[in-house]
Amino acid sequence: MERKQFELGDIVQMKKVHPCGSNEMIVIRMGMDIRMKCAGCGHSILLPRAKFEKNMKKVIGKSELTDGWKED
Repeated sequence: MERKQFELGDIVQMKKVHPCGSNEMIVIRMGMDIRMKCAGCGHSILLPRAKFEKNMKKVIGKSELTDGWKED
């Protein structure tokens, strides 16, 4: 199976909806684990890469907040 392509700062659509009602997340850190921030409420979530790739539907686009921002 082909690996899904995504980059730092991408807005991705997830299969499961976050409790705030949004299913869009912004990738803010990549490595063995993926840290993402909910586009709806700003909550930060850390998932193992395998689980993230399994639960990611598609890449929606690039976040405009990627230049010069820091992780909380």
